[in-house]
Amino acid sequence: MKKSRYIKETLEAYLFLLPSLVILGTFVIWPIFYSFFLSFFKWNFENQRHPIFIGIKNYTDLFTLSEPLPYPFSNALIHSLYYVLMSIVLILDIALIIFVIHRITAHSFNRRYITDLSYFTIVSLIFIVFRYKVLNTLISYQWMFSFVYFALVPAFLWFFLNRNYGKWFKNKKFLTFVSIIILYIVLKYTDHMRYGLWDLFYKAKEESDFIKSIYNTFYYVFVSVPITVTLGLLVALLLNMNVKFRAIFRSAYFIPFVTSIVAVSLVWQWIYNDDYGLLNYILSFFGTSKLAWLKDEKFTIPTIIILSVWKSLGYDAVIFLAGLQSIDRFYYEAADIDGASRWQKFKYITWPLLSPTTFFILIISIIGAFKVFTQVYVLYNAVPGPYNNSGLTILYYVFQQFYVNQKMGYASAAAYVLFAIILVFTIIQLQMSKKRVHYEA
Repeated sequence: MKKSRYIKETLEAYLFLLPSLVILGTFVIWPIFYSFFLSFFKWNFENQRHPIFIGIKNYTDLFTLSEPLPYPFSNALIHSLYYVLMSIVLILDIALIIFVIHRITAHSFNRRYITDLSYFTIVSLIFIVFRYKVLNTLISYQWMFSFVYFALVPAFLWFFLNRNYGKWFKNKKFLTFVSIIILYIVLKYTDHMRYGLWDLFYKAKEESDFIKSIYNTFYYVFVSVPITVTLGLLVALLLNMNVKFRAIFRSAYFIPFVTSIVAVSLVWQWIYNDDYGLLNYILSFFGTSKLAWLKDEKFTIPTIIILSVWKSLGYDAVIFLAGLQSIDRFYYEAADIDGASRWQKFKYITWPLLSPTTFFILIISIIGAFKVFTQVYVLYNAVPGPYNNSGLTILYYVFQQFYVNQKMGYASAAAYVLFAIILVFTIIQLQMSKKRVHYEA
Protein backbone atom coordinates (compact mmCIF):
# COMPACT_ATOMS: atom_id res chain seq x y z
CA MET A 1 0.00 0.00 0.00
CA LYS A 2 2.77 2.43 0.99
CA LYS A 3 4.82 1.47 -2.05
CA SER A 4 1.97 2.09 -4.50
CA ARG A 5 1.23 5.42 -2.82
CA TYR A 6 4.91 6.42 -3.11
CA ILE A 7 4.93 5.52 -6.82
CA LYS A 8 1.74 7.50 -7.40
CA GLU A 9 3.10 10.61 -5.63
CA THR A 10 6.38 10.34 -7.54
CA LEU A 11 4.57 10.13 -10.88
CA GLU A 12 2.38 13.10 -9.98
CA ALA A 13 5.48 15.11 -9.03
CA TYR A 14 7.21 14.33 -12.32
CA LEU A 15 4.05 15.18 -14.25
CA PHE A 16 4.07 18.62 -12.63
CA LEU A 17 7.77 18.98 -13.51
CA LEU A 18 7.34 17.66 -17.05
CA PRO A 19 6.67 21.06 -18.75
CA SER A 20 9.81 22.55 -17.18
CA LEU A 21 11.88 19.46 -18.03
CA VAL A 22 10.73 19.59 -21.65
CA ILE A 23 11.64 23.28 -21.97
CA LEU A 24 15.01 22.83 -20.24
CA GLY A 25 15.79 19.70 -22.22
CA THR A 26 14.93 21.35 -25.55
CA PHE A 27 16.61 24.71 -25.07
CA VAL A 28 19.40 23.98 -22.55
CA ILE A 29 20.40 20.34 -22.04
CA TRP A 30 20.15 19.13 -25.66
CA PRO A 31 22.13 22.10 -27.13
CA ILE A 32 24.87 21.58 -24.52
CA PHE A 33 25.45 17.93 -25.40
CA TYR A 34 24.95 18.44 -29.13
CA SER A 35 27.42 21.34 -29.30
CA PHE A 36 30.00 19.23 -27.44
CA PHE A 37 29.42 16.46 -29.97
CA LEU A 38 29.85 18.90 -32.87
CA SER A 39 33.09 20.28 -31.41
CA PHE A 40 34.75 17.15 -32.84
CA PHE A 41 33.49 17.94 -36.35
CA LYS A 42 34.43 20.34 -39.11
CA TRP A 43 31.13 22.15 -39.08
CA ASN A 44 31.13 25.39 -41.04
CA PHE A 45 29.04 27.19 -43.64
CA GLU A 46 30.22 24.92 -46.48
CA ASN A 47 29.24 21.64 -44.83
CA GLN A 48 26.54 22.79 -42.46
CA ARG A 49 24.21 19.88 -43.32
CA HIS A 50 26.94 17.22 -43.32
CA PRO A 51 29.67 17.92 -40.71
CA ILE A 52 32.97 16.06 -41.17
CA PHE A 53 34.42 14.22 -38.16
CA ILE A 54 37.98 15.44 -37.41
CA GLY A 55 38.48 14.27 -33.81
CA ILE A 56 40.29 16.70 -31.51
CA LYS A 57 41.71 18.80 -34.35
CA ASN A 58 39.51 21.76 -33.41
CA TYR A 59 40.98 21.70 -29.91
CA THR A 60 44.59 21.39 -31.08
CA ASP A 61 44.09 24.16 -33.66
CA LEU A 62 43.03 26.52 -30.87
CA PHE A 63 46.55 26.36 -29.43
CA THR A 64 48.45 26.21 -32.71
CA LEU A 65 50.88 29.12 -33.11
CA SER A 66 51.39 31.05 -36.33
CA GLU A 67 55.16 31.14 -35.69
CA PRO A 68 57.32 28.73 -33.61
CA LEU A 69 58.53 29.91 -30.22
CA PRO A 70 62.20 30.95 -29.81
CA TYR A 71 62.93 28.30 -27.15
CA PRO A 72 61.24 25.08 -25.96
CA PHE A 73 58.83 24.69 -23.05
CA SER A 74 61.39 22.61 -21.07
CA ASN A 75 63.83 25.55 -21.00
CA ALA A 76 61.12 27.89 -19.72
CA LEU A 77 60.07 25.39 -17.04
CA ILE A 78 63.65 24.94 -15.83
CA HIS A 79 64.33 28.68 -15.58
CA SER A 80 61.03 29.33 -13.76
CA LEU A 81 61.64 26.42 -11.36
CA TYR A 82 65.09 27.74 -10.57
CA TYR A 83 63.87 31.22 -9.66
CA VAL A 84 60.97 29.87 -7.60
CA LEU A 85 63.28 27.59 -5.59
CA MET A 86 65.87 30.33 -5.24
CA SER A 87 63.20 32.69 -3.91
CA ILE A 88 62.08 30.08 -1.35
CA VAL A 89 65.66 29.53 -0.19
CA LEU A 90 66.36 33.24 0.26
CA ILE A 91 63.05 33.93 2.00
CA LEU A 92 63.66 31.09 4.48
CA ASP A 93 67.19 32.42 5.02
CA ILE A 94 65.77 35.86 5.81
CA ALA A 95 63.16 34.24 8.07
CA LEU A 96 65.86 32.43 10.05
CA ILE A 97 67.81 35.66 10.50
CA ILE A 98 64.63 37.33 11.83
CA PHE A 99 64.08 34.34 14.12
CA VAL A 100 67.63 34.55 15.53
CA ILE A 101 67.31 38.32 16.11
CA HIS A 102 63.99 37.73 17.87
CA ARG A 103 65.55 35.09 20.13
CA ILE A 104 68.46 37.38 20.99
CA THR A 105 66.12 40.24 21.94
CA ALA A 106 63.98 37.80 23.97
CA HIS A 107 67.10 36.58 25.85
CA SER A 108 66.50 32.97 24.79
CA PHE A 109 69.44 32.60 22.41
CA ASN A 110 71.04 29.24 21.70
CA ARG A 111 74.36 28.58 19.94
CA ARG A 112 72.59 26.04 17.76
CA TYR A 113 70.92 28.94 15.96
CA ILE A 114 74.31 30.22 14.69
CA THR A 115 75.20 26.74 13.40
CA ASP A 116 71.86 26.44 11.61
CA LEU A 117 72.18 29.94 10.19
CA SER A 118 75.61 29.07 8.81
CA TYR A 119 74.21 25.94 7.18
CA PHE A 120 71.33 27.90 5.65
CA THR A 121 73.71 30.58 4.36
CA ILE A 122 76.02 28.00 2.72
CA VAL A 123 73.05 26.34 0.98
CA SER A 124 71.87 29.73 -0.27
CA LEU A 125 75.32 30.61 -1.61
CA ILE A 126 75.62 27.26 -3.38
CA PHE A 127 72.22 27.79 -4.96
CA ILE A 128 73.16 31.26 -6.19
CA VAL A 129 76.78 30.68 -7.26
CA PHE A 130 76.10 27.60 -9.39
CA ARG A 131 72.94 28.87 -11.04
CA TYR A 132 74.25 29.12 -14.61
CA LYS A 133 76.06 25.79 -14.43
CA VAL A 134 72.93 24.04 -13.24
CA LEU A 135 70.65 25.66 -15.78
CA ASN A 136 73.00 24.66 -18.59
CA THR A 137 73.26 21.06 -17.39
CA LEU A 138 69.50 20.82 -17.02
CA ILE A 139 68.91 22.16 -20.52
CA SER A 140 71.50 19.74 -21.94
CA TYR A 141 69.76 16.86 -20.09
CA GLN A 142 72.65 16.01 -17.76
CA TRP A 143 70.14 15.22 -15.07
CA MET A 144 72.17 13.68 -12.24
CA PHE A 145 74.06 16.78 -11.15
CA SER A 146 70.93 18.88 -11.51
CA PHE A 147 68.79 16.57 -9.37
CA VAL A 148 71.43 16.55 -6.63
CA TYR A 149 71.55 20.33 -6.83
CA PHE A 150 67.79 20.82 -6.62
CA ALA A 151 67.60 18.27 -3.78
CA LEU A 152 69.15 20.98 -1.60
CA VAL A 153 65.85 22.84 -1.51
CA PRO A 154 63.67 19.97 -0.16
CA ALA A 155 66.44 19.24 2.36
CA PHE A 156 66.47 22.93 3.25
CA LEU A 157 62.71 22.95 3.83
CA TRP A 158 62.79 19.69 5.82
CA PHE A 159 65.52 21.04 8.08
CA PHE A 160 63.72 24.34 8.54
CA LEU A 161 60.47 22.68 9.60
CA ASN A 162 61.98 19.90 11.73
CA ARG A 163 64.05 22.34 13.74
CA ASN A 164 60.75 23.98 14.76
CA TYR A 165 61.57 27.31 13.12
CA GLY A 166 58.38 27.02 11.12
CA LYS A 167 56.21 27.35 14.23
CA TRP A 168 57.31 30.94 14.73
CA PHE A 169 56.19 31.79 11.20
CA LYS A 170 53.03 29.67 11.02
CA ASN A 171 50.78 32.75 11.26
CA LYS A 172 52.69 34.52 8.47
CA LYS A 173 51.87 32.17 5.58
CA PHE A 174 50.29 34.86 3.41
CA LEU A 175 53.17 37.27 4.02
CA THR A 176 55.67 34.52 3.14
CA PHE A 177 53.78 33.69 -0.07
CA VAL A 178 53.65 37.33 -1.17
CA SER A 179 57.34 37.77 -0.29
CA ILE A 180 58.29 34.77 -2.45
CA ILE A 181 56.35 36.19 -5.41
CA ILE A 182 57.96 39.64 -5.04
CA LEU A 183 61.44 38.16 -4.66
CA TYR A 184 60.83 35.91 -7.68
CA ILE A 185 60.00 38.95 -9.84
CA VAL A 186 62.99 40.91 -8.51
CA LEU A 187 65.47 38.05 -9.04
CA LYS A 188 64.18 37.21 -12.49
CA TYR A 189 64.33 40.72 -13.89
CA THR A 190 67.53 41.84 -12.17
CA ASP A 191 69.32 38.70 -13.38
CA HIS A 192 68.29 39.45 -17.00
CA MET A 193 67.04 35.91 -17.60
CA ARG A 194 63.95 36.34 -19.75
CA TYR A 195 63.28 32.65 -20.39
CA GLY A 196 60.57 31.78 -17.87
CA LEU A 197 57.12 30.27 -18.33
CA TRP A 198 55.54 33.71 -18.25
CA ASP A 199 57.87 34.96 -21.00
CA LEU A 200 57.03 31.91 -23.10
CA PHE A 201 53.30 32.42 -22.60
CA TYR A 202 53.65 36.14 -23.37
CA LYS A 203 55.34 35.30 -26.67
CA ALA A 204 52.78 32.57 -27.43
CA LYS A 205 49.84 34.96 -27.01
CA GLU A 206 51.21 37.12 -29.80
CA GLU A 207 51.22 34.09 -32.12
CA SER A 208 47.71 32.80 -31.31
CA ASP A 209 44.47 34.76 -31.03
CA PHE A 210 42.91 32.15 -28.75
CA ILE A 211 45.84 32.20 -26.30
CA LYS A 212 45.63 36.00 -26.34
CA SER A 213 41.92 35.77 -25.54
CA ILE A 214 42.78 33.55 -22.55
CA TYR A 215 45.38 36.08 -21.39
CA ASN A 216 42.96 39.01 -21.70
CA THR A 217 40.19 37.09 -19.92
CA PHE A 218 42.43 36.07 -17.01
CA TYR A 219 43.75 39.64 -16.77
CA TYR A 220 40.19 40.90 -16.54
CA VAL A 221 39.04 38.25 -14.02
CA PHE A 222 42.00 38.48 -11.64
CA VAL A 223 41.79 42.28 -11.45
CA SER A 224 38.06 42.99 -11.61
CA VAL A 225 36.78 40.30 -9.22
CA PRO A 226 38.99 41.16 -6.18
CA ILE A 227 38.33 44.90 -6.64
CA THR A 228 34.56 44.42 -6.96
CA VAL A 229 34.31 42.04 -3.99
CA THR A 230 36.49 44.25 -1.76
CA LEU A 231 34.62 47.45 -2.62
CA GLY A 232 31.30 45.63 -2.29
CA LEU A 233 32.22 44.53 1.23
CA LEU A 234 33.32 48.06 2.22
CA VAL A 235 30.10 49.59 0.86
CA ALA A 236 28.03 46.92 2.67
CA LEU A 237 29.81 47.67 5.96
CA LEU A 238 29.05 51.38 5.52
CA LEU A 239 25.41 50.75 4.59
CA ASN A 240 25.04 48.45 7.59
CA MET A 241 25.79 51.36 9.90
CA ASN A 242 23.08 53.66 11.18
CA VAL A 243 23.49 56.40 8.56
CA LYS A 244 20.93 58.83 7.16
CA PHE A 245 19.33 58.16 3.77
CA ARG A 246 20.51 54.56 3.90
CA ALA A 247 17.66 53.34 1.67
CA ILE A 248 18.55 55.95 -0.99
CA PHE A 249 22.20 54.87 -0.98
CA ARG A 250 21.22 51.21 -1.33
CA SER A 251 19.07 52.01 -4.34
CA ALA A 252 21.76 54.22 -5.87
CA TYR A 253 24.37 51.46 -5.65
CA PHE A 254 21.99 48.78 -6.96
CA ILE A 255 20.54 50.71 -9.94
CA PRO A 256 23.60 50.16 -12.20
CA PHE A 257 23.29 46.39 -11.74
CA VAL A 258 19.67 46.24 -12.92
CA THR A 259 20.37 48.63 -15.81
CA SER A 260 20.96 47.05 -19.22
CA ILE A 261 24.63 46.33 -19.86
CA VAL A 262 24.24 47.76 -23.37
CA ALA A 263 22.90 51.06 -22.00
CA VAL A 264 25.66 51.17 -19.37
CA SER A 265 28.34 50.49 -21.99
CA LEU A 266 27.00 53.25 -24.25
CA VAL A 267 27.06 55.73 -21.36
CA TRP A 268 30.64 54.78 -20.49
CA GLN A 269 31.59 55.09 -24.14
CA TRP A 270 30.80 58.80 -23.81
CA ILE A 271 32.52 59.01 -20.42
CA TYR A 272 35.70 57.62 -22.01
CA ASN A 273 35.50 59.97 -25.00
CA ASP A 274 38.85 61.63 -25.73
CA ASP A 275 37.57 65.16 -26.32
CA TYR A 276 34.26 65.45 -24.46
CA GLY A 277 34.42 62.61 -21.94
CA LEU A 278 33.63 63.20 -18.28
CA LEU A 279 36.61 61.16 -17.11
CA ASN A 280 39.17 63.27 -18.96
CA TYR A 281 37.35 66.40 -17.77
CA ILE A 282 37.75 65.31 -14.13
CA LEU A 283 41.41 64.37 -14.68
CA SER A 284 42.07 67.81 -16.16
CA PHE A 285 41.56 69.35 -12.70
CA PHE A 286 44.64 67.39 -11.57
CA GLY A 287 46.75 68.66 -14.46
CA THR A 288 46.56 65.39 -16.40
CA SER A 289 46.56 65.57 -20.18
CA LYS A 290 43.76 63.91 -22.14
CA LEU A 291 44.03 60.14 -22.32
CA ALA A 292 42.92 58.10 -25.32
CA TRP A 293 40.94 55.60 -23.25
CA LEU A 294 39.30 53.86 -26.21
CA LYS A 295 42.17 54.21 -28.68
CA ASP A 296 45.20 53.03 -26.72
CA GLU A 297 45.88 49.28 -26.47
CA LYS A 298 47.17 49.44 -22.89
CA PHE A 299 43.88 50.95 -21.65
CA THR A 300 41.57 48.36 -23.24
CA ILE A 301 41.22 45.89 -20.36
CA PRO A 302 41.37 48.61 -17.65
CA THR A 303 38.46 50.47 -19.30
CA ILE A 304 36.39 47.27 -19.29
CA ILE A 305 37.35 46.61 -15.66
CA ILE A 306 36.29 50.10 -14.51
CA LEU A 307 32.94 49.76 -16.26
CA SER A 308 32.33 46.25 -14.87
CA VAL A 309 33.28 47.19 -11.31
CA TRP A 310 30.89 50.16 -11.40
CA LYS A 311 28.06 47.97 -12.67
CA SER A 312 28.58 44.95 -10.39
CA LEU A 313 29.47 46.79 -7.19
CA GLY A 314 25.84 47.28 -6.12
CA TYR A 315 24.99 43.58 -6.44
CA ASP A 316 27.93 42.49 -4.29
CA ALA A 317 27.16 45.20 -1.74
CA VAL A 318 23.49 44.15 -1.40
CA ILE A 319 24.39 40.45 -1.01
CA PHE A 320 27.07 41.30 1.56
CA LEU A 321 24.56 43.54 3.37
CA ALA A 322 22.09 40.65 3.58
CA GLY A 323 24.86 38.48 5.02
CA LEU A 324 25.81 41.13 7.58
CA GLN A 325 22.24 41.55 8.74
CA SER A 326 21.86 37.78 9.19
CA ILE A 327 24.62 37.72 11.84
CA ASP A 328 23.14 37.53 15.33
CA ARG A 329 23.77 40.69 17.40
CA PHE A 330 24.53 38.46 20.38
CA TYR A 331 28.11 37.95 19.15
CA TYR A 332 28.79 41.68 18.99
CA GLU A 333 27.23 42.29 22.42
CA ALA A 334 29.45 39.60 23.92
CA ALA A 335 32.48 41.15 22.20
CA ASP A 336 31.56 44.62 23.57
CA ILE A 337 31.46 43.17 27.08
CA ASP A 338 34.96 41.72 26.52
CA GLY A 339 36.20 45.11 25.28
CA ALA A 340 36.89 44.08 21.68
CA SER A 341 37.77 46.78 19.17
CA ARG A 342 36.00 47.26 15.81
CA TRP A 343 38.82 45.54 13.98
CA GLN A 344 38.76 42.56 16.37
CA LYS A 345 34.99 42.23 15.94
CA PHE A 346 35.37 42.29 12.18
CA LYS A 347 38.28 39.80 12.18
CA TYR A 348 36.89 37.26 14.64
CA ILE A 349 33.09 37.64 14.20
CA THR A 350 32.05 39.37 10.98
CA TRP A 351 34.55 37.89 8.54
CA PRO A 352 34.24 34.21 9.65
CA LEU A 353 30.41 34.36 9.77
CA LEU A 354 30.35 36.21 6.44
CA SER A 355 32.39 33.47 4.72
CA PRO A 356 29.33 31.66 3.21
CA THR A 357 28.22 34.93 1.59
CA THR A 358 31.75 35.67 0.41
CA PHE A 359 32.03 32.18 -1.07
CA PHE A 360 28.75 32.61 -2.96
CA ILE A 361 29.79 36.02 -4.32
CA LEU A 362 33.19 34.72 -5.43
CA ILE A 363 31.63 31.79 -7.30
CA ILE A 364 29.08 33.99 -9.06
CA SER A 365 31.57 36.80 -9.76
CA ILE A 366 34.25 34.56 -11.26
CA ILE A 367 31.80 32.70 -13.49
CA GLY A 368 30.29 35.99 -14.65
CA ALA A 369 33.70 37.60 -15.23
CA PHE A 370 34.87 34.75 -17.45
CA LYS A 371 31.85 35.40 -19.67
CA VAL A 372 32.68 39.05 -20.37
CA PHE A 373 31.57 40.03 -23.87
CA THR A 374 28.95 42.79 -24.16
CA GLN A 375 31.14 45.49 -22.62
CA VAL A 376 33.84 44.91 -25.25
CA TYR A 377 31.35 44.65 -28.11
CA VAL A 378 29.58 47.93 -27.30
CA LEU A 379 32.54 50.00 -26.07
CA TYR A 380 34.62 49.26 -29.16
CA ASN A 381 31.82 49.22 -31.74
CA ALA A 382 31.78 45.50 -32.53
CA VAL A 383 35.57 45.04 -32.70
CA PRO A 384 37.80 43.46 -29.99
CA GLY A 385 39.65 46.57 -28.93
CA PRO A 386 41.16 49.51 -30.82
CA TYR A 387 43.85 47.34 -32.47
CA ASN A 388 45.96 44.19 -32.03
CA ASN A 389 42.96 42.33 -30.49
CA SER A 390 43.71 44.02 -27.16
CA GLY A 391 40.14 43.41 -25.96
CA LEU A 392 39.69 39.90 -27.34
CA THR A 393 38.18 37.68 -24.62
CA ILE A 394 37.33 33.98 -24.82
CA LEU A 395 33.61 34.59 -25.26
CA TYR A 396 34.29 37.26 -27.89
CA TYR A 397 36.54 34.77 -29.70
CA VAL A 398 33.72 32.19 -29.66
CA PHE A 399 31.32 34.80 -31.05
CA GLN A 400 33.82 35.81 -33.72
CA GLN A 401 34.41 32.25 -34.90
CA PHE A 402 30.73 31.28 -34.83
CA TYR A 403 28.96 34.30 -36.31
CA VAL A 404 31.68 36.05 -38.30
CA ASN A 405 33.85 33.19 -39.60
CA GLN A 406 31.04 30.59 -39.63
CA LYS A 407 33.27 27.96 -37.97
CA MET A 408 30.64 26.47 -35.69
CA GLY A 409 32.55 23.32 -34.71
CA TYR A 410 35.70 25.32 -33.99
CA ALA A 411 33.70 27.82 -31.93
CA SER A 412 32.10 24.96 -29.97
CA ALA A 413 35.57 23.64 -29.09
CA ALA A 414 36.59 27.11 -27.84
CA ALA A 415 33.40 27.31 -25.78
CA TYR A 416 34.18 24.00 -24.08
CA VAL A 417 37.70 25.14 -23.27
CA LEU A 418 36.06 28.09 -21.49
CA PHE A 419 33.70 25.66 -19.76
CA ALA A 420 36.68 23.56 -18.59
CA ILE A 421 38.45 26.65 -17.21
CA ILE A 422 35.37 27.76 -15.26
CA LEU A 423 34.83 24.20 -14.00
CA VAL A 424 38.42 23.98 -12.70
CA PHE A 425 38.12 27.30 -10.86
CA THR A 426 34.76 26.27 -9.38
CA ILE A 427 36.14 22.94 -8.13
CA ILE A 428 39.15 24.72 -6.56
CA GLN A 429 36.82 27.13 -4.76
CA LEU A 430 34.60 24.28 -3.58
CA GLN A 431 37.62 22.46 -2.16
CA MET A 432 38.91 25.60 -0.45
CA SER A 433 35.47 26.31 0.99
CA LYS A 434 35.58 23.12 3.07
CA LYS A 435 38.23 24.69 5.31
CA ARG A 436 37.50 28.38 4.91
CA VAL A 437 33.71 28.63 4.98
CA HIS A 438 32.07 28.62 8.43
CA TYR A 439 28.32 28.24 8.73
CA GLU A 440 26.62 29.65 11.81
CA ALA A 441 25.14 26.92 14.00
